[in-house]
Amino acid sequence: MKNENKFISWIKSPASDIWLFIIAVVLLNLVAARAFFRIDLTGSKSYSLSSSSRSIVKNLEEPLNVKVFFSSNLPAPYSSVEQYVKDILAEYGNAANSNFSCEFFDMEDYENQRIARGYGLNQIHIRELKNNEVGFKNVFMGIVLSYADQIEKIDGISTSDGLEYKLTTAIGKIISSTNILAGLSDNVKISLYKTDALGQFGIADFNRIDSTVSAAVDSVNKKFKGRISFSSSSPDSQEAVSLEGKYGIQSVSWQASDGSIEYGALGLVVEYAQKFQVVPLRFLNAGFMYVVSGLDELEENIEDCVKNVVSKNAIVAYSTGHGESSLLDKSESMYLKTLLSDTYDLQEVNLGEQDIPVSAQSLIVNGPKEKFTDDELYKIDQFILRGGNVVFLVDSVDERKPYGEMAYYMQPEYVPVETGLEKLFDSYGIKVGSEYVMDEECFSQLHQQYGKLDFYYLPMIQKNSLSQRNVISKNLGNVAFPDAFEIDTSKAEEDGSVSVSVIAKTSEKSWTVPAEENFVLSPMSIFPPQEEDRFASRKVAVLLEGKFKSAFENSPLEKDSGAVLNMKSHLSGSAQESKIFIASTSYIASSKMGIFQDDSQTPNSCFIRNVVDYMNGKDDLCSMRTKNLSLNSLRVNSGKFALAVKYFNQVGLAVLVVLAGGCVFIIRRRHREKIRLLYDSDDSRIKNKRAD
Repeated sequence: MKNENKFISWIKSPASDIWLFIIAVVLLNLVAARAFFRIDLTGSKSYSLSSSSRSIVKNLEEPLNVKVFFSSNLPAPYSSVEQYVKDILAEYGNAANSNFSCEFFDMEDYENQRIARGYGLNQIHIRELKNNEVGFKNVFMGIVLSYADQIEKIDGISTSDGLEYKLTTAIGKIISSTNILAGLSDNVKISLYKTDALGQFGIADFNRIDSTVSAAVDSVNKKFKGRISFSSSSPDSQEAVSLEGKYGIQSVSWQASDGSIEYGALGLVVEYAQKFQVVPLRFLNAGFMYVVSGLDELEENIEDCVKNVVSKNAIVAYSTGHGESSLLDKSESMYLKTLLSDTYDLQEVNLGEQDIPVSAQSLIVNGPKEKFTDDELYKIDQFILRGGNVVFLVDSVDERKPYGEMAYYMQPEYVPVETGLEKLFDSYGIKVGSEYVMDEECFSQLHQQYGKLDFYYLPMIQKNSLSQRNVISKNLGNVAFPDAFEIDTSKAEEDGSVSVSVIAKTSEKSWTVPAEENFVLSPMSIFPPQEEDRFASRKVAVLLEGKFKSAFENSPLEKDSGAVLNMKSHLSGSAQESKIFIASTSYIASSKMGIFQDDSQTPNSCFIRNVVDYMNGKDDLCSMRTKNLSLNSLRVNSGKFALAVKYFNQVGLAVLVVLAGGCVFIIRRRHREKIRLLYDSDDSRIKNKRAD
């Protein structure tokens, strides 16, 4: 009892304070090691995982092992990359379920080096400053992911830029190759709508529909490990009309024996969450009889539609046959194909001969120079109304440069481009102008003979002119828009069913120039106008989202044959929401001017990647890619202003610190005098100051 009293007394005495403080710190560290939190104060959330990254590791169905092969004692700035890798993998680990594991290998061990080389990782050369000498060092900087029997590697990680994007896309790719439906919260639903009353018209293969569809769904379901549910129904007249409006499936009408008009439907719909895709299955009038089209490729089409609705398809249709920018030419859009190849497969489609593939969720129309037929325009129109997304990169004028021995002495020819796409744009409330957009905020170059040359026709769109509300352009800056034209969205903005977002616009010091006689795109022949009222910001890239109206009253592909059955698959309005991106220049995705490369970290490359990802429902990838690319640069209006900012940073800040210190000294001195006066008014020092 006596000892206990001594201990309690010691606890209560000041002598125990230091020891109690040490114990509290140790206990707090033990708790913090197991339960901690981080606050990411960066504007682009560079050190936080996106929802897509969290979701993909949270729903792992099989063990995912991450092997990190990083050499130790890396010099700056590579040491920060190593730390970032550890931090970001810790974030993945915190968000993941029990199937996620991570291990770091000591690369000083020769056996671990052999393992790294076995995975295909290579040493990279980095520059090292040691003992005041610059040398080179061979190091390992790679990550290997293994999931089920699949392996994916990320090699040469010399920067933290876009690392989360690379990791998440690699994890998604390796999981998708194992089971594309892995991690879904619910099953994919497939519904067959077939009106049984249509059997009376002797349609070929009509009785095969149920068995063929059922067999195809069963086969696809086995591939996706039972994650598909199937149902079938026979809609009556009222339901058939409703289904046509809801999904855009084919409706059929006929006159009953009592003179009334009856309606039926045929369609196969794949649904997941809020998305759906219609499988090509319809009736055709073969002239002498009615037939069912789509049964032969049913299994393949169902599988493609399933991939579409879970947003993991990798097919992007690319329009050809109208002078579009070639994917095979390095001077045109070959880099575009290379840039997208890690996630997408660009499939060329000649709309005059082919339909847009069922597996494609989006279509790219890149720089067409020749006219589309009504049939081709109708295919694009109906693709959009059925939920497809389209990227239009269009030019209003074609610059045709001369060839041959005398080409140097001849001027280019500027020919207006008429593609017929104007018919679609008019129905969307969009008009692309025919005058070139110039901007004082443009690419400039110093010339040995002429001094500084301003390429006004190559505007450089800065962060303040790019939409910061949309993930396509958020955090980006310095995106080049050469040879662009103004986009008018006034009519589209009046449509309440469509949301209009201005993705890119020029500065307030922008004007337009028509391609008239003797016009040449040259920094030596284009100058800013004298009239201030000609300057204004111009829209050069816009995004439309929502439900659209068809540009066609009737289908040019369906002719009225006067048959007993009236088959209708034409949509006059959207069955589901879709997206349309329009840029008034195709050069943003071309290597002709050297602004677009297959390096995804350049501004134009990031911009185009973001556009394609957004149009394919992969919004999170956009923000992941640009996390560490956030630009917060000063807006420089003139060279004098830039010079003033330079000297202010060099000298002005030091002067401000000195002035601030002087002010603090004077304030404190006066404060001390007030205290003396309050408590010792007879102080001789105060009296002497008053006398002075």
